[in-house]
Amino acid sequence: MNIDRAILAFAGVMILVSLALAHYVSPLWLWLTAFVGANMLQASFTGFCPTAFVFRKLGLSSGCAFK
Repeated sequence: MNIDRAILAFAGVMILVSLALAHYVSPLWLWLTAFVGANMLQASFTGFCPTAFVFRKLGLSSGCAFK
């Protein structure tokens, strides 16, 4: 698994978790969904994603998006 796929998987998990929390706990958890979406949008334009640094430190190989 490379960094690109790990970031997509992590974002998907975070969105699903925040939706479950919004349904069962409080609708305010939808702000987490908005944050994840906004971070994905800015990363698509800038190529900067803080999660990529974490995954790089964990030893994942670089993909084509986050070098």
